[in-house]
Amino acid sequence: MLNDNRQQYVVQSNDPKGDEGFGKFFGAIIVFVMFLGFVQVAHESVMAWYRDVMVWLNDTMTYLMALVS
Repeated sequence: MLNDNRQQYVVQSNDPKGDEGFGKFFGAIIVFVMFLGFVQVAHESVMAWYRDVMVWLNDTMTYLMALVS
């Protein structure tokens, strides 16, 4: 076999600083996306609440005007 005389080298890197930056960056992206999701849900909830209040006020005013006239 030809591989018997070859030397194979394994290069191992024990530098934790190389992976630490990527992990923090990836974690920051995940937190940012979760924050944007929270903002979206909060915005949709407030807008739905606002629309429901406007419909309720309109119905209330229509009812009160019907009582007065």
